[in-house]
Amino acid sequence: MVSIVKRRKGRGSYYYLRHHVRKDNRQKEIYLGKAIPDNIEEMKQEFLLEFYREEWLPILEKIRQDYMKERKRMPKSAIEKEIEIFSIRFTYNTQRIEGSTLTLKETALLLEEGIAPANKPIRDIKEAEAHRKLFFGIINNIRQIDLSLETVLEWHRKLFMETKPDIAGKIREYQVKIGASKFVPPKPQAVKLLLKDFFGWYNDQIKQNRKNKKLNPVEVAAHVHFKFVTIHPFVDGNGRISRLMMNYVLYKFGYPMLDIDYNDRRSYYKALERSNIHNNDLIFLQWLMKRYFKAHKKF
Repeated sequence: MVSIVKRRKGRGSYYYLRHHVRKDNRQKEIYLGKAIPDNIEEMKQEFLLEFYREEWLPILEKIRQDYMKERKRMPKSAIEKEIEIFSIRFTYNTQRIEGSTLTLKETALLLEEGIAPANKPIRDIKEAEAHRKLFFGIINNIRQIDLSLETVLEWHRKLFMETKPDIAGKIREYQVKIGASKFVPPKPQAVKLLLKDFFGWYNDQIKQNRKNKKLNPVEVAAHVHFKFVTIHPFVDGNGRISRLMMNYVLYKFGYPMLDIDYNDRRSYYKALERSNIHNNDLIFLQWLMKRYFKAHKKF
């Protein structure tokens, strides 16, 4: 927890920001000045982020290095099999989070052997097939793909062209709500400008990353997911597209991908909602980092 500390020296008072972690007794402070700044809440977020980045970055670099070492030792067929297994679980979880009725076994039989489950909605089946095809289209052409509005609209079109052609690849033009969430997405009039700003931000991050690695690619991937799903530019499919975008960034920059498990959906939704309500990206960033470290603990 970040707290403001006041210290008296002689006749003057001086203010500091302090963060203390009890479990390992770590502590960090920064000097604020003789008065508490007006943007103190923003400073708290930045201070806390830097505190956690000191912990995260060495772990993320270790994951990347060991992941790349493992990949170099693996034959091509083994890598392809690994990605195939990931694609099935990723398709199952990302679809299930959004309401699909297919089980993991049904998803595997459908995608591996072409056996469609009986008595399940055709929409669930078609969207699972479309998601897997889209995923491999991204992975197999990763070097040729740049993340842009045109790219994302095409992904959305491919995902929904058979099941929801009226919304496929189209930015929403009316207000939407997110289930029982307290967060209300931006008004439709603001969406195009927000998307322009988002892709401008992303391109800046990629340029900065190539120069001085201001943000680690896993951090960029987490922010891409959060910022895009917050804009909520589509009538449906925002979560699925955001998770594809996240894994595009991870794979593009040599990091193992992340499958957000259906069983984690409640904490996932809560982290997104709290980040939006409190206007604090760090809440979701912390949530995702914990899952990322757990998913790749072998590295």
